[in-house]
Amino acid sequence: MGLLAFQKAKVVADNGKHATDTGSPEVQIGLLTERINYLTTHFKVHAKDHHGRRGLLRLVSRRRGLLDYVHRIDPNRYKAILVKFDLRK
Repeated sequence: MGLLAFQKAKVVADNGKHATDTGSPEVQIGLLTERINYLTTHFKVHAKDHHGRRGLLRLVSRRRGLLDYVHRIDPNRYKAILVKFDLRK
């Protein structure tokens, strides 16, 4: 199951530059992070869902690519995203 409409709207409102901003890297990383967090809790209950785990790895890879892109164009923005989404432990 993906994100519900109100969850997606909240992520866009928190991270977007305006109400309909869905294309900026911050919003895309935020949406992917929400889905990754959901799937992580899903796999704690359903440990043998290997097909779903493959989807999770694709999401993590897509988020990594976006983070690399932001790091190339603006390192300060990259650091702000890491802090905002608490991505580094």
